[in-house]
Amino acid sequence: MHVKINRRKLKVEVPTVAMGDIAFNLLVFFFILARAADDSNIPWDPATTPAVESVSDPVARVVVDKESKLYLNGGQLSVSQLAEKLETLLGSAPAGKRTVLLKIHNQTLAATFEPILEAVSQAGGEIVHVLEEEKK
Repeated sequence: MHVKINRRKLKVEVPTVAMGDIAFNLLVFFFILARAADDSNIPWDPATTPAVESVSDPVARVVVDKESKLYLNGGQLSVSQLAEKLETLLGSAPAGKRTVLLKIHNQTLAATFEPILEAVSQAGGEIVHVLEEEKK
């Protein structure tokens, strides 16, 4: 008895048809998660004023919470790091495009927020203090 074996070489390939779709979905996923300016979870109570104006497109958000912790765009840091980080964020943006929102808890002492104001000024930021309109 004679048996003939037919040996074929099988070519194994990685399916690449959906690679473009996968890459696009990953980009969208990381774009949504990489939102740098998320400080919505930081507890703070704003000071009040009779009238407020709205500001659009801030470059950075600086928050001082009720425990006097400092945050830049949602990440905690020290006052000594603030000027350097802001200089990097502001880059070479022209005047009028260097807005830094400053959210300071209404019970924060001047000794805490004055060095922050100095650091923002040193970095060349245009400070906008976030306040709440007084209820009538």
